[in-house]
Amino acid sequence: MAAYLIILAKIHDRDRFISGYATEAAKLVEQFGGQYLLRAPGATALEGSLGDGYSVVISAWPDRAAAEAFWHSREYREVAKLREGICDVEVQLIEGALTLPAE
Repeated sequence: MAAYLIILAKIHDRDRFISGYATEAAKLVEQFGGQYLLRAPGATALEGSLGDGYSVVISAWPDRAAAEAFWHSREYREVAKLREGICDVEVQLIEGALTLPAE
């Protein structure tokens, strides 16, 4: 069953985040078999305590094992160091079938 990583990030230094972490993480997502469904800044909170302004990233994976292999890999752990001190993140991993509306 497909799996999805859903990431909410409050980015404090967007230039450093994009030029360092985001660029390197994107290479690894592809290498480990994932693909981005959404990467966008400026979320508006309609309910809850996180507040506005978060960037949202959703990536799709063949299954939970593939997403976890990426997240726990030595390569990603090294890349994750590039975001230390420049953003706060919340990360969720969920399995399920993607349901898209009919056109």
